[in-house]
Amino acid sequence: QVQLVESGGGLVQAGGSLRLTCAASGSIVSIDGMAWYRQAPGKQRELVAAITSGGSTNYADSVKGRFFISRDNAKNTVYLQMNSLKPEDTAVYYCNADLRVRWYGPTLEYWGQGTQVTVSS
Repeated sequence: QVQLVESGGGLVQAGGSLRLTCAASGSIVSIDGMAWYRQAPGKQRELVAAITSGGSTNYADSVKGRFFISRDNAKNTVYLQMNSLKPEDTAVYYCNADLRVRWYGPTLEYWGQGTQVTVSS
């Protein structure tokens, strides 16, 4: 059984910072890409940032220069450092990982349960 568990969300004032953490656990053989998505009320889930196993990153235009994604492969953990937060960053943030549970098996997609980030103006 694989689990992705997020932590670090909360309430912060505009201009503040938060650091989200997502730890993957269970029978994991390898993890390929890891990413953070977010979903605001009434909106579709959108990609915030992604990172490959080799460390290449990709960001949504709306967070470039403010958010930074990183990972610790030894700990199966991905982080999202969020700086200069804005009210429009308010959303539930979800961790996503593409991983294998068997050697030479298929890559499977897993999601965390989400963590609320609220930015007050």
